[in-house]
Amino acid sequence: MAAGESWQIDTPENVVFDYEVAGIGSRFLAALVDTVIITVAQVIVYVTVFLLARVLLGSLDAGGSSLVAWLLALFGLVAFAGYWGYYVVFEMLWNGQSPGKRWAGLRVIRADGTPITLSESAVRNLVRMVDMLPALYGVGVIAMFIDAQARRLGDMAAGTMVVHDKPTVTLESLSAQPTAGPFPAPAPAVPEAVLPIARLSSEDIQIAEDFLRRRGAFADDLVLSQQIALMLLRKMGQPESRLAGVYPVNLIRAIVQAWRGAAGER
Repeated sequence: MAAGESWQIDTPENVVFDYEVAGIGSRFLAALVDTVIITVAQVIVYVTVFLLARVLLGSLDAGGSSLVAWLLALFGLVAFAGYWGYYVVFEMLWNGQSPGKRWAGLRVIRADGTPITLSESAVRNLVRMVDMLPALYGVGVIAMFIDAQARRLGDMAAGTMVVHDKPTVTLESLSAQPTAGPFPAPAPAVPEAVLPIARLSSEDIQIAEDFLRRRGAFADDLVLSQQIALMLLRKMGQPESRLAGVYPVNLIRAIVQAWRGAAGER
């Protein structure tokens, strides 16, 4: 598969969704922005250490030179930690995005479509040092050309991939500006009394509840919510037309509430 094409993920619940794999061009732009930010920060640190070293050299005797050497060594360590930590910190705070990736509309995710964890972010960014060899991400670019998911070595080692991030759709934005197509504006959910919830299993409800808890973790929540709502309707023997004019999340929530309420009466 070439970069920029769709990568399809089939979840254990038989819900299929896809992402657009990020190509070399968009990833280069993101890396360029991040590199500029890191370079500016490191220059500030370097100038600070240099000025501090000059002060020490001017106020200490010859023995002070060893202290300056230690300061310079410390700077090298801090520079490495800052470069590596920059990506890890932002990917954890911004759910797989650095400032450069956010600007370019990219996001790092796990191969199964879920958000990356701290350990995976640490691995992919430590291996970045190898991807950068011999210069300008030479090794990384070669790996991206070869790999079907356009991954560099860091992504292969961590089990991650970089995809184009889809715009977040909120209930408020849908209410304010209804859109044409398969996703209607929010509407009241189907009344609980007419839902044949007895046909659903506890596993079906668990899938629905897991989705409701993890809303916001996926870039395509709206697509996923429609697929889960359709799955529940099929399990209840209901036509897909029951979803017409109903916001998928509202339907999923109504089904879960109705099933839990009926379960409590049993």
